[in-house]
Amino acid sequence: MDTISTKKKVAILGSSGGNLFYLGGKEPEKLLEELLLQIDAAGMVCGSLQFIAAKASMDSVKEDTTAELYSWDDSIHKPTVIARGTIADINKAASHLDSEIAAKITNNEIDAVIFMSADPNGANKSAVEAAADKKLPATGTGGTSMAAIASKGLNVISTSGTTGTTNRTRAVTFLTSLSKHFGVPYRPVIGKAIDSNQLETSSVRSFQRINLRGMMLSSLPGFIAMALVLALSKIPGLTMLGEVFDLMINALPVILAVVAAKQVADLDDVSIVAGIVAGVLSVKGGIIGGIIGGILAGLLVQYIFRKCVEWKFPATTVNIAAGGIAGLISGLAVFFLIAPVALWLGEGIRSLLDLLVSTNGIIAGLIAGLLIWPAIIGGIYHAAILPIVLLEMEQTGNSFLGAVDMVGLVMVSAGITLANIVSPRDKGESAVAAPGFAINMGFGTFVEAAYPFMFSNKYIFAGAILSSGFGGLLVGLFDVRGTAYVPSFMAPLLSNNMSGFIIAMAGSLISSFLITLSINKINVKKSKDMVGKQQPNNIAG
Repeated sequence: MDTISTKKKVAILGSSGGNLFYLGGKEPEKLLEELLLQIDAAGMVCGSLQFIAAKASMDSVKEDTTAELYSWDDSIHKPTVIARGTIADINKAASHLDSEIAAKITNNEIDAVIFMSADPNGANKSAVEAAADKKLPATGTGGTSMAAIASKGLNVISTSGTTGTTNRTRAVTFLTSLSKHFGVPYRPVIGKAIDSNQLETSSVRSFQRINLRGMMLSSLPGFIAMALVLALSKIPGLTMLGEVFDLMINALPVILAVVAAKQVADLDDVSIVAGIVAGVLSVKGGIIGGIIGGILAGLLVQYIFRKCVEWKFPATTVNIAAGGIAGLISGLAVFFLIAPVALWLGEGIRSLLDLLVSTNGIIAGLIAGLLIWPAIIGGIYHAAILPIVLLEMEQTGNSFLGAVDMVGLVMVSAGITLANIVSPRDKGESAVAAPGFAINMGFGTFVEAAYPFMFSNKYIFAGAILSSGFGGLLVGLFDVRGTAYVPSFMAPLLSNNMSGFIIAMAGSLISSFLITLSINKINVKKSKDMVGKQQPNNIAG
């Protein structure tokens, strides 16, 4: 018997995405390589592949944006590009491939599906419908797309947004869920060693990997850890953690430097070491100095590594030279030249925000609350707002805009999903809303869970913005500093005003819940009235 035929076959469907683009999507070969590596480690095989790789984030894609379409080549067992052109051309080619994959699913040739920023209403419509009919286990990332996929009736065994993920963490998460579902053993494996023949290409791509948005997102866990230490230090008997908090503030530039160096150089341990050396020397420049030091270290690591390989240095010497010297040079440059400017820039941004809030906190909170949903939907939240949040947190451990994030996005999303659990427009929406509500309340993230309800009803959309504005107003009224990305019950503990934050969180949640609940009840009543009017005509016919 062919051993391959006995293995579970997985279909990979998706695109380079919006937020995903900055977290691995713009390098599809590497993204798919890591995923296939983990699929193999789980004793499974790729049965089908449809991946649209655009040359820009889907948040800002245009009709003339170029893209490539990847499919699975059974003869060589590798992903291959089957089409190139504008995004419009690729979408047409993808629809044909979608039909082929749907036929495979219908013929029981696929056992599970992995989604990454997929489009269940477009490029992946047929495959999603076929997978729903077959009740195939599905897992994936992409807040908006996964919420829509779940609404189609698929057996979604795990889902999450893309923020804070990497190619490896996504792949490991997918295969952990699938292996557990199928009851097969799985042990995650690390990536393959770097081929020295690819160094030249990697060096060229180093500049393309410089992305502040991705660096900020990947460093976010460090800021949350600092906020947790700050909260614990306020508990009687744990005041000694105040010194730990001060130490962690100095560690933030190091974290950012390491993330920046690794993303730019992508040489695993070597780039990590270079980032640490550069980060330690960049502490006086704050998080901006850490980012600059890390970027410089990443660029130098690539150059020094390639030169040492060309000069046929021993591998140990190559690592020492690339990691140590690159980190030292970039770190010293920040220490003596860049740190004062970086620190001044960070202080200036914080001072400007403090001035706006102190002048009229209520108006500042209201405006921030009203704008935060358009910002995240328009794709500029992570590029513009999150960096300011992190700059605030660097100084105090919490943030004004971080508090607006929690009340305006997380709590509003929770209110909308809760209303659709209590009184949905139809029974199917309750099942879609429940996971989103749980994740928002339990983890302080996945605000995209509200998208299906907001985008399907303009009044719910307007209610979300109004509720967010109301929550922001309360944040300003009580002068709250806080953070999102933590469990809702924990968020007030991490703020400077626990009672004020609780009131603001409850205010926006209750507001969005009542607005959505009222709109749903009106829609249900209208539907019943229409059915009642149509029934006599049907009887007469």
